[in-house]
Amino acid sequence: MPAQPNPTFVMPVRRDVHFNLPVERAKNWHGQGTQVSHFFNALSLLFPAGERFFMDSVRNYRDQIDDPVLKKQVLAFIGQEAMHSREHVEYNEMLQANRLPARKIDQQNWAVTGWMKRVMPHWMQLAHTVAVEHYTAMLAGLMLDDPTRLEGSEEGYRQMWLWHALEETEHKAVAFDVWNAVIKPGPIRYLKRVSVFLLATVTFWPVVFLIHTALIRSDRYADHRVRGMGRVIKFLYGPRHGVFPRIAGEWLSFFRPGFHPWDHDNRHHLSRVDGIVAANAGRQVSPSAAIASFDAG
Repeated sequence: MPAQPNPTFVMPVRRDVHFNLPVERAKNWHGQGTQVSHFFNALSLLFPAGERFFMDSVRNYRDQIDDPVLKKQVLAFIGQEAMHSREHVEYNEMLQANRLPARKIDQQNWAVTGWMKRVMPHWMQLAHTVAVEHYTAMLAGLMLDDPTRLEGSEEGYRQMWLWHALEETEHKAVAFDVWNAVIKPGPIRYLKRVSVFLLATVTFWPVVFLIHTALIRSDRYADHRVRGMGRVIKFLYGPRHGVFPRIAGEWLSFFRPGFHPWDHDNRHHLSRVDGIVAANAGRQVSPSAAIASFDAG
């Protein structure tokens, strides 16, 4: 069955914003310590290559979109992802300055996404984007719903992750709407969507785990291995407040034939983004200068 039209309408906005990210805190900015920080850092290392993949997968179908509103949403989606990629490139350079293998991991990620673009047909690339965008929407929604996720964190990093979460929420339906617009409706479309979602599930999280463990192994000042890993396990798997138990219901909703990302309507959070942008307005960050000063120290 084809997905039913969803009445929710949100037009994403491209925002050119910089954040004050102290380079010396890159390894240990989260309120729960270095190992939880490195979970987020692992996600950050995936973003530059991953978001370029998302942009290209949507661009492949841009000429097939007839709806002028959706065309504008696609342009805004690409603009937002470009800004996210730029900010995370700078963030990741701070990880490299802290003697972590950020550039090596980034190069590996670009090699993987390059291979995916060579071997996957365009429909599969778009389906993969739809799948991972659902993951980012779920994680972003949880971060916005539960302030304790970033409680006690260094303010610049906290604001950057909230900004990213808000914009992921703002454009969470764009790739899905492109999918519905350009892929022929029917059971084959549904089967393609859910099969690629399952494939993304069994590949995405092992990659995050491998990057996470590589960062921990490279950080000789990381929290005590047992205590720090205990915090990570509780953060991700805790029965009451763990990330994965909290998103399980929303994860399952993707398998409904009539699913749409805005079935989980959390637009009320979007009013927060203007405050974050205003708090960082006019900030001209020079990460290279900050990194050079940190290296010299």
